[in-house]
Amino acid sequence: MIEFETPKPIVMNNNALETVAINMMRPVSRYFDEHEHEIPWDYINFMHMAMRATGAGSLAPTEKKPKEGEEVKERPRIGYQTLAHMLEMLAWGDCGMYLVTPGGGLGAAAVEAAGTPEQKEHFLKRFRGDKPVFGAMAMTESQAGSDTSAIRTTAVLDTATNEWVLNGEKIFVTAGHKSLCESNGFIVVWATIDPSAGRAGMRSFVVEAGTPGVQVAKLEHKMGIRASDTASIVLQDACVPFDHMLGSVEIVREATTKGFKGAMATFDATRPLVAATGIGVARAALELLKQMLAEQGVEIRYGLPRQKMTAIEREVIDMEAMLRSSWLLCSSRSGWRITASRTPKKHRWPSYGPDMWSRRLPNARWS
Repeated sequence: MIEFETPKPIVMNNNALETVAINMMRPVSRYFDEHEHEIPWDYINFMHMAMRATGAGSLAPTEKKPKEGEEVKERPRIGYQTLAHMLEMLAWGDCGMYLVTPGGGLGAAAVEAAGTPEQKEHFLKRFRGDKPVFGAMAMTESQAGSDTSAIRTTAVLDTATNEWVLNGEKIFVTAGHKSLCESNGFIVVWATIDPSAGRAGMRSFVVEAGTPGVQVAKLEHKMGIRASDTASIVLQDACVPFDHMLGSVEIVREATTKGFKGAMATFDATRPLVAATGIGVARAALELLKQMLAEQGVEIRYGLPRQKMTAIEREVIDMEAMLRSSWLLCSSRSGWRITASRTPKKHRWPSYGPDMWSRRLPNARWS
């Protein structure tokens, strides 16, 4: 039997997060937006303890390993769906506060996507510790935004010490300062081991807090989402151990695009979650709009033929329909893309063509 209800663990988690959003995020969100770079430690420490209690330490989907001899019952995995619901609710509370939630963030996602099992265990266990820890991904450069093959940060292997020597500058690193200066975290730096090889020379390296030669050079002053730091990071002869390059040893010797594919895999795993946060912000804005309309005595009359509605009623209903369809796309289709390869076929969602989701609802005919 096909079940369309939201899984009970997700519902319970969402109820708890809604309480956090209403009572811990929204009352102080304006203050931290007006006091840029001041850190909301009360929220951070509370969320760290809560996530430790629920096992959601790294903000990256993980699978529970069965014990030796334990029979594993096949059932649909909901880890990614749970994470999408979690981030949507936190962003509904406040987008800036959500981005200071402790955990691995994009850094952990990069390790999950490109690291070996040993690297995942080594680098991600810190997020389950006693103190809140942050992770970040450092990819963007002044000349390389979406064109990741144009990255100029270099990584040269020092054969005498068996270390990678990194040089370059990264910009727009979300949570870079918290990862390197405020916690025992790390950043994942994307660099090239062969500038002439283009994408084939691209690799990712874990650079931990306290690494000599790594400096947070600047914190951006932004027009919004000010509770979250956005940093520029300079790497000057920064030495990291050989095994801090994510992936197997073989990709060092080969002219391969595995490093580039690792970056793309990170984006594949995290872009739907970024969409979920956008939907959370949109839901908050729409709810505020309806509240303000109600204060002016404007109520939305549902169930009427479209031609009998006022213009504002049609606009609000169209926005609600688009918001709902966007959430269905994010939580169902996008989540299915990430987990399908690891989910037994009998539990997979059917694959629908993109045209099913791409129709713009305001242009549709309503009876």
